[in-house]
Amino acid sequence: MQSSLKTIPGRMFVAGVAAFGLAALTGCRQDMQDQPKFYPQRGTSLYVDGRSVRPQVANSVARGQSDVSSYLMTGFSAGREGDGMPLPVDAALLERGQERYNIYCSACHSRVGNGGGIVVQRGYRPAGNFHTDRLRNAPLGHFYNVIANGYGAMPDYSAQLTVEDRWAVVAYIRALQLSQNATAADAGSAHIEKIGDVAEHEGLPRNFSAEWTLPATAVYGTPGNQENGIPGDDGTSNGANNGSRSGKTAAGSTSQNSNDPVKGAQTISPIGPNPESSASPATLNGPR
Repeated sequence: MQSSLKTIPGRMFVAGVAAFGLAALTGCRQDMQDQPKFYPQRGTSLYVDGRSVRPQVANSVARGQSDVSSYLMTGFSAGREGDGMPLPVDAALLERGQERYNIYCSACHSRVGNGGGIVVQRGYRPAGNFHTDRLRNAPLGHFYNVIANGYGAMPDYSAQLTVEDRWAVVAYIRALQLSQNATAADAGSAHIEKIGDVAEHEGLPRNFSAEWTLPATAVYGTPGNQENGIPGDDGTSNGANNGSRSGKTAAGSTSQNSNDPVKGAQTISPIGPNPESSASPATLNGPR
């Protein structure tokens, strides 16, 4: 009697293990093994062409097979920024470039490309002015490189703009630059009107599209908040100014252009109401 009682716990243990194993086997179903599926390189009646493997999407490139070093992808040729367009330039490309530019670029560079966008007016560091000699003479690959990789305070826009859209924006920037000095021959039969005239017609100062002065609230984000030669700075930092900016005007703003005769830079007057215009400064909200 005593020996039989000792075996009861052992029998219960064995029975428990058996029950657990049975439950586990019941849960191991073969749905994934038995479910309908395509086997590689086998035919099927599901598609009219009888192929289970579907053709690649048009213009798709397998990972590792794209030429990431090409001019189209980098804007560089022979190790230098190139000056050509890898895509056909037509009205559709320029319209696409204008649309993307107005969405992603105009907030800082403004609609007219003078670097005085609404973000800059509220204190962000000045954006590049496309109508300076430096950027008018810059190769097209430079603009693509800046869009793809960023420059100075400007972040890269590779996530926002596809490769084709970057080149479309580049084409539009060049057209924007040419538009400021276009001749009748350049425009064919189209009517040409200077942007200064357009501004006056709208009740704005004639120098509405000129380079803007830097607001006193602007922050450079550099050690001591000093200018450091990045485009938009006048490069006249003062190491002992304890964070203040040099070149301040009477109105408390900082000119983006140096009046240093050694540098030969031209000082542009701050944007203000045209003496011949009735526009009030309170109504001037910057480039559109």
